[in-house]
Amino acid sequence: MSDIEGPTLRRRRLGAELKRCREAAGLTQQDVSRHFEWHSAKVTRIETARVAVTPRDVRDLLTLYNVRDQTMREALVELARQSRERTWWTDYRDIMRPGNFVGLEAAASAMRTWEPVLIPGLLQTPDYMRSLMRSGRPTDPEEHIDRRIALRQTRQGRLTSDRPLELSAFMDEGALHRVIGDREVMTEQLRHLIEIAKLPNVFLQILPFSAGAHPFLSGPAALLEFRETTHLDVVYMEGLAGDLYEEQPDMVDWYRQEFERLSDMALDHRTTIKMIEGLLVA
Repeated sequence: MSDIEGPTLRRRRLGAELKRCREAAGLTQQDVSRHFEWHSAKVTRIETARVAVTPRDVRDLLTLYNVRDQTMREALVELARQSRERTWWTDYRDIMRPGNFVGLEAAASAMRTWEPVLIPGLLQTPDYMRSLMRSGRPTDPEEHIDRRIALRQTRQGRLTSDRPLELSAFMDEGALHRVIGDREVMTEQLRHLIEIAKLPNVFLQILPFSAGAHPFLSGPAALLEFRETTHLDVVYMEGLAGDLYEEQPDMVDWYRQEFERLSDMALDHRTTIKMIEGLLVA
């Protein structure tokens, strides 16, 4: 059990293990719900890490599944206990989108992200963030905007932490030209992209207008990868009607291939930086 996983990944690992044990016992989710007189969706939520499961529930589930290996039982109970720990983002729950993208991002070893309209959040400057948030939330009090900026800046810390996130950021060329705030804000933002791209774990690629149609025309997407638990890799897609988390391994692999295709269509890292530098002197 890694001590750097964090509660979100531990909860997902626990859900996957409990699902495997249930299937090995030949039981359906409905069988389990009826046995414990639980709500019909509770088992699904446990196995998909949508809810935290108590150590007692884990013991009861493992007994029902006839798991007798004491070492395994104790490990999974401890995993349940650790998956309920408080996290740094707990204080921001009220301003976070539904789901737990922030927790997944905090636990991931690598992320590939596509942004068709904006500079990716992990690469935004505070002034760019403020202009963007003020435009989308014109009635929010300034202190609410400050908290949203603080959350995003804390997330950005993964790029320079002791366990840095390996970020491959793909942007449409239009994101460089779209003025968020004013010219001064955009100039600072472009300079920041050049500086942060010097980090060995940050890779930028611009998809030029000339590339035409591509796999991600439908909107923003991110592939989060976990080095020691690749079967828990997940694709996140943000949408106005709601967010989607794709966790089926075959579909995640399909998105991984599409990100590779996007990379082939985009300008390489060095050419991307030259394009940004060209915009600064234009």
